[in-house]
Amino acid sequence: MDSKQQFDFWYAVNNTELLTAPQNRLETFGDTVVNYYLICELMDSVEKIRIREGQLKAFKPEIITPQSLGQMSLEDFGSDARKYADWLAEHGGDLKILQYGFKIQKQEIKEYIVTDHLDIVTGRVNTEVTAKDDPLSAVLVGVDSPWEVCLVKLMVELVQRSAQGNIQDIRQQAAAVQTSLRESIEKAFLDASRDPSRINALADKLKQNGLFEKFEDRFFALVKAAQGK
Repeated sequence: MDSKQQFDFWYAVNNTELLTAPQNRLETFGDTVVNYYLICELMDSVEKIRIREGQLKAFKPEIITPQSLGQMSLEDFGSDARKYADWLAEHGGDLKILQYGFKIQKQEIKEYIVTDHLDIVTGRVNTEVTAKDDPLSAVLVGVDSPWEVCLVKLMVELVQRSAQGNIQDIRQQAAAVQTSLRESIEKAFLDASRDPSRINALADKLKQNGLFEKFEDRFFALVKAAQGK
């Protein structure tokens, strides 16, 4: 990546301001759709403001692994945003920008240009969005080029805000699954001790869950006890 591209990225990042952030964090076990309103001054026109409205879909976070850290998958984004995502993936560890891998999809609904002062336009858009009472809306001021980088910055911020809660949800779910499995195995051992014909079903259950070696001594002790009856 050449220095001009990096300058464009950082210019967009440093000139992007999130005025209204979504009230809700990104979903842990489902997709999240964020409605964005991006306000940008046209570079070559006085008091010409472009407003872009669209949606960003954040797909359900995958199980977090070392391989997924810092990975960002973009759908329907242009080359500037993709190159910026690549730069973030390469430098995310040092800058602590990315907490985990995620995938986002962009949909542009409409864009239009108005003539007015920037602060008046931002105030008006903020008021209109607030009136909609949408907990997943975002209003931001950015640059007209490369404008998609502004959206990537928005999503990175949302991921950072959501990461701790998402990770906690995933861990709680994993713990609940483990508890349920442990209770199920204990019941299977109890059933097999009362009815030797269910020993094969117990063996299958342990193998299916990759736990046969862990319970191997206990299993064969059960088999021996059943043979002695």
